Amino acid sequence: MKSAYLVAIVVSLSVFSTAFAAENGEIIFHDNGCNSCHYVEEKSAGPSISEIITKYAGDQRAQAWLEEKVRRGGSGSFGTTNMPPIIEPVTDEEIEIMVEWILSQKLEPHRSFD
Repeated sequence: MKSAYLVAIVVSLSVFSTAFAAENGEIIFHDNGCNSCHYVEEKSAGPSISEIITKYAGDQRAQAWLEEKVRRGGSGSFGTTNMPPIIEPVTDEEIEIMVEWILSQKLEPHRSFD
């Protein structure tokens, strides 16, 4: 009986930590001004969240590639506009959480992250 409770607690904590990480991804995205250049559906200075999701859908390397792109910045993936690297004190863990959040979005018509 005690092992059943332990399993239930572990499962609950796992679900809670996933939801917490997703919420933190959106917070990190906004707190670092990413939403200034990356809108949901419309291209702005950078590609939209929708374009990012579409381009990298099903790509097993997307998480690592986008984390590196956020860290170092650059151009060429979606045109010639240069994306600046993210500045300190954003940690590698926060970048990972934010990219997970971006790639996990299920877009709805007219949804805004602003």
